[in-house]
Amino acid sequence: MTAEVFSHTVCTLGEGAFWHPERAQFFWFDILGRRLLTREGDKEQTWQFDECVSAAGWVDRNTLIIASASALWQFNIGSGAREKLVDLEPENALTRSNDGRADSQGGFWIGTMGYDAERGAGAIYRYYRGELRKLYDKITISNAICFSPDGHHAYFTDTEDGRVMRQRLDKTGWPVGTPEVFLDLRNQEFGADGAVIDAYGNLWNAQWGAARIACYDPSGKLIESQPVPTPQASCPAFGGLDLSTLFVTTAADGITGDSMAGKTFAIQTNTNGQPEHQVIL
Repeated sequence: MTAEVFSHTVCTLGEGAFWHPERAQFFWFDILGRRLLTREGDKEQTWQFDECVSAAGWVDRNTLIIASASALWQFNIGSGAREKLVDLEPENALTRSNDGRADSQGGFWIGTMGYDAERGAGAIYRYYRGELRKLYDKITISNAICFSPDGHHAYFTDTEDGRVMRQRLDKTGWPVGTPEVFLDLRNQEFGADGAVIDAYGNLWNAQWGAARIACYDPSGKLIESQPVPTPQASCPAFGGLDLSTLFVTTAADGITGDSMAGKTFAIQTNTNGQPEHQVIL
């Protein structure tokens, strides 16, 4: 299966790949370009922001929750208007939001990191029914936030650390106990970046520097690898009408002489993803 170009728009740091299940529409971000992008048919649309934006979840057909460097926002797709929901590390001007995704209980998880990936400067939070609670601190590069189909486990990584962690959740989606190691990718020549879990519990991880999306079964065994035609794959998401298309964002930051860097790709797979979960504000 070949990665086809879905969008020729070059993102300095593509991230936040997200398929809106009610709109049947793909959204993604260019974090360093401070913009949200989408495509309907052959028409592409961009919203420009005054700060970094990185991740989204859907609230209803016309409303997203969006994470920016300073806050979580309620965003109207039609008008472009936004309303602040809660500050995000307002006391720390050195950090910004990074990877995030909604859980099956209606919560929205969001990670932060330093603009220059300062060691231990970031954290991972959960926003649930109006409350923002810090879950993990001393995170350098928050990534791979995703959830098992049964809603019993969350996954995340600190790319700097190299281990993808699995965390048991209670019935309302809050962590129970301490996380365990799901994948140990330390000492690899790539970094574990964004991830998504398909309908069968397999974790698909964008591997920064490896030019691929790697698929691991629920036991952590590598079962499949999909090449991406540029090294810095950053975030995958399942979409399309049957959720069998794997969309992949990439980054052009720091790369020269690569005409594919920063573009967004679509890969037809032999599996199906989970619909993105609805965020309950």
